[in-house]
Amino acid sequence: MNRRSALQSAAAGAAALLLPGCAGGEALRHHYPTRPRVRLGIDQLVRSEFNALAGKRVGFITNQTSVDQSGTMSRLVLQRGLGTKLTALFGPEHGLDTRAKAGDHVANAQDPVTGLPAYSLYGDHRKPTSAMLENVDVMVFDIQDIGVRSYTYISTMILAMDACGEAGKAFVVLDRPNPLGGLRMQGPPLTSGYESFVSQVPVPYLHGLTIGELAKMAVAEGWVAKAPELTVVPMVGWERRMNWADTGLSWVATSPNIPDWDSPFYCATTGILGELKQVDIGIGTAKPFRYAAGPSIDGAAMAESLTQQGFRDIEFKPYHSQNKPGFAGVELVIDPRGQTDLMAVAMALCVEVVARSAKAPLTGSTAATRSLFNKVYGSETLWAALEAGSPWQNLVAEWHEPLKQFKADRAPHLLYR
Repeated sequence: MNRRSALQSAAAGAAALLLPGCAGGEALRHHYPTRPRVRLGIDQLVRSEFNALAGKRVGFITNQTSVDQSGTMSRLVLQRGLGTKLTALFGPEHGLDTRAKAGDHVANAQDPVTGLPAYSLYGDHRKPTSAMLENVDVMVFDIQDIGVRSYTYISTMILAMDACGEAGKAFVVLDRPNPLGGLRMQGPPLTSGYESFVSQVPVPYLHGLTIGELAKMAVAEGWVAKAPELTVVPMVGWERRMNWADTGLSWVATSPNIPDWDSPFYCATTGILGELKQVDIGIGTAKPFRYAAGPSIDGAAMAESLTQQGFRDIEFKPYHSQNKPGFAGVELVIDPRGQTDLMAVAMALCVEVVARSAKAPLTGSTAATRSLFNKVYGSETLWAALEAGSPWQNLVAEWHEPLKQFKADRAPHLLYR
């Protein structure tokens, strides 16, 4: 097979090989549209005849979300196009198949799809070692992010960029949409000293960047200790106003609790609350992140209170937990086309749940829980406000200047206007 035939094979693939490895066919509940509006970075890489990777040994940071426009797994696309030049795979939290639970240790393995070694970056190592990079000239990153600072795929990319910079390896990001869109910049900044694997870079909690734009900004702003030579392969057809449904692309569950294309909106809104004990945000139910509940709460009263606070494009329904008897609160219904300040809602939910449950989520939390909660939020400010019973509006007011500064700082690094 000549090079062009191999490239055509990589682009077309075999439709029968879409997303193998799904036990019983469940979990990845999607349908593949015939004409997506957006061409992804992986599609553009194929169209360029893999130009950015020519003659190089390639390591690939990937998982089940890494698919091309037609739904073919990106690692098959690369293997068909590059042959033996694709030398190793690297997987983030949740593993290559995205099925491991949050925080679960993921071991190194052999990938059953490609037969290649698959090194875990959420096991014994979170940063590629020199041994892992021995047969790699360029590292490629192609994973679907959700636009939330605490989601660890960002951290995996930054640490891998650092490792490649140290080892003299190039780094290529195949860009993908931000499912929250590219306009929503909301939430608290990251305070110096609270950097961690759940807050790796100093962006707002909702940053409005694609993963490629974030990589560009990280290099330019010095967020990578040893920056590699970076190439971003941009998308075609994506606009900042788009949510996921506008792209025409199929959604692949990015982790067990992000099953649907609008799940990131709910994760953004209740994820910080969910770091506390004695709360219920729906983890373990069919609607993860879509609830905000605590012990001994009057759900109807809480729903009425939140409704009266003037949030747009969101509905609050009384909720009585089946997962945690005695817990109640609200179910959220978010309009993904709306302009709700999701992080203002997040703060209101934290205040309501903590106050209405007599601060049980705080008193029931361990020192480790408090530490993780503060790292996810980016400082101790929210915990202190909840202890003091301060209005959530005070927190939101504190974000104004940092968000204004971030908007200016990110402007030079945007790939899509």
